[in-house]
Amino acid sequence: MATCPECDAEVEISETDVELGDDVTCPECGQTLVISNMEPLELDFAPDDDDDDDEKDDDDDEEEDDDEEDDEEDGADWKEE
Repeated sequence: MATCPECDAEVEISETDVELGDDVTCPECGQTLVISNMEPLELDFAPDDDDDDDEKDDDDDEEEDDDEEDDEEDGADWKEE
């Protein structure tokens, strides 16, 4: 049994079914946790996946900006008669 670092609830975990680094959800508060130690069994907050999404979104924005610049350059070379 381990304790949730968010709400201090007891989280029942079968030590034979989990490994270090596995995600677990607290049944009381719903916090996503990660197994940080096996003996004694300890839980810690899971890393935010949102940070990875933000980085990916930033990369996508840069690519879109590059495409827009290319479009502007392509259109500036010709004039409609």
